[in-house]
Amino acid sequence: MGARREARAGDESFDLAFAYLFAQSYRIARRIVGEPGAAEDIAAEALSRAYSHWSRIGELPYRDAWVLRVATNLALNTIRRKRVVLRAPDAQSHDDATATRLALVAALNALPARQREVIVLRHLAELSEVEVAERLGLSLGTVKTHLRRAKHALRLQLDVDVRPGEAT
Repeated sequence: MGARREARAGDESFDLAFAYLFAQSYRIARRIVGEPGAAEDIAAEALSRAYSHWSRIGELPYRDAWVLRVATNLALNTIRRKRVVLRAPDAQSHDDATATRLALVAALNALPARQREVIVLRHLAELSEVEVAERLGLSLGTVKTHLRRAKHALRLQLDVDVRPGEAT
C-alpha cells in the first residue's frame, strides 16, 4: 500500500510539472528543428522519458535541466537523421533560416557537453544565468565561464566577426 501511495504522489508531482516542462521542451525543440509538428513530437517524447524516470529525477534540483537536455538531444538527433547538406545560403533564399539553424546545430554538437548545456539553457530556454546555475548545480562563476568559452567557440566555428568593444 505504501509503494502505491508513493507512486500516486510521484504522478501528481509529474502532473504539476508537466505543462511547464512541456512548454520549455517544445520551445527548445522548435528553435532547433524549426518545425512545429516535429517540435511537439520531441517535447512529448522528452516528457515521456521523464515520466518513466520520474521516481528517480522528480525530486532532483536539476530535474528541469534533465528534461531539457533530453529534449535538446532528441532535437539534435532529429536534425542528424535528416542528413541535410549545409550549403552557403543565397541572400534571396528562403532556406537561409534553415541553413543557419543547421550550422548552429552542428556548432553546438561540437561543443563540450557542459558548455552545450549552459548555452542551451541560457539562450534557447531563456533562463537567467542564476537559474542555469541552480538547475545544473554549478556556481554562477562556473556558468559564466562556460558561457564565455562556448560563445567564443561558436563564433570561431560559425566564423562570426565580432568588432572590438562588442559584448561577448
